[in-house]
Amino acid sequence: MGAVATDGTLALNAAIIHEFRIPEDVIDAAVEQERQEVERRERAYRNGRLPERTEGRFAILVDDGLATGASMLAAVRAVRPYTRKVMVAIPVAAQSTCNDFRHEVDHVICARIPWPFYSVGSFYRNFEQTTDAEVCSLLSKASALNEMVKS
Repeated sequence: MGAVATDGTLALNAAIIHEFRIPEDVIDAAVEQERQEVERRERAYRNGRLPERTEGRFAILVDDGLATGASMLAAVRAVRPYTRKVMVAIPVAAQSTCNDFRHEVDHVICARIPWPFYSVGSFYRNFEQTTDAEVCSLLSKASALNEMVKS
């Protein structure tokens, strides 16, 4: 029904909320729970590292695919005020979602827009959740490479 970005930016899917008649108190509780989870992940993944500065830069936001696009929309809204341009790049997306993003960002790359679109996971052989340990390891390696490049 929606997503929350690191800075608290919220993207709710009004159509889903309306279709399933989700009460406001249920939405509020879900938002609070997700904000806490985002804060937990932010602390765990950053491991004390500061966020990269994005002011005036061209941000490329990547995801494994877009169904409703709520998570990506929250990310776009969170970085948009601080970047020069925003691109969304995804390997697979629903046609309508891909089209919606053309109005939200400067560039959209949807490598594959299948019809019918059932789910993102149906386009992967292995669609297992990435663990916190894997994310932390990859971010640590990326940070080390970034430091090497800067020096």
